[in-house]
Amino acid sequence: MTSPVDVTILADLLRRAAQTEILPRFRRLGSNDVRAKTEATDLVTEADEQAERLIKAEVSTLWPEALFIGEESVAADPALLHRLQGADLAVIVDPVDGTFNFASGVPAFGVMASVVVKGETVAGIIFDPMGDDWVLAEKGGGAWLRRPDGEALRLSVAIPVALEEMVGMASTGYLPNGKRAEIMGNLAKVRFLTNYRCAAHEYRTFAGGHVHYLMYNKLMPWDHLAGTLISQEAGAYAKRFDGSPYLPHHIDGGLLITPDKASWELLRREVFTV
Repeated sequence: MTSPVDVTILADLLRRAAQTEILPRFRRLGSNDVRAKTEATDLVTEADEQAERLIKAEVSTLWPEALFIGEESVAADPALLHRLQGADLAVIVDPVDGTFNFASGVPAFGVMASVVVKGETVAGIIFDPMGDDWVLAEKGGGAWLRRPDGEALRLSVAIPVALEEMVGMASTGYLPNGKRAEIMGNLAKVRFLTNYRCAAHEYRTFAGGHVHYLMYNKLMPWDHLAGTLISQEAGAYAKRFDGSPYLPHHIDGGLLITPDKASWELLRREVFTV
């Protein structure tokens, strides 16, 4: 499926926002440039807000018919999120994914965007400002690593392995009370667990074939739509915990992504018993 939004133009816009509003502020944030939102680890910076403002203005000019949903726009107006399910066309943006890392001076953050048409994700882009390249996908067109010089490399998920050999990433902070300890104990069954505090880089790592699973419980569209589509286009099996498809309007129900269905069922049964 071809996206009605030109993915190349949108990808270049994310890069320009990073170069203009994000990178100049990296490790240069003042005390008034960082604020907590819902808790001490949920941060917003001047870079987030200015980058989203730039992207939103350009999207409104290039695709005026599109509903624009940005993480910071929804923080200011939560009702905006409910318009996504009924939108004919929407562009969803996370201006700085991994804000905690960015504010801490850790070079693991990204800029993400997805395109949704009538309730279906048709394009996803993850830009790495530090590496200056994109991982992107259009539905049905595969997942690609693209560099500014035009070089492109097709991505593929890892070859499935036994449970005790699996290496992956899980975000356990939003698991239900009483379940976190159980699942953390279950994770002793796999070879390795990590968490970058940055979904952008976790999805890039998975789609590149370097890890065997991703798990998230809280689902916000700017965090997961782009990465899930990219993962699926790289060959992944992605479902919510109940086995249903992950759709753009979902904000809960968990998400487990693996190289194949058998790995998904094994991890769901043995580890992620939510």
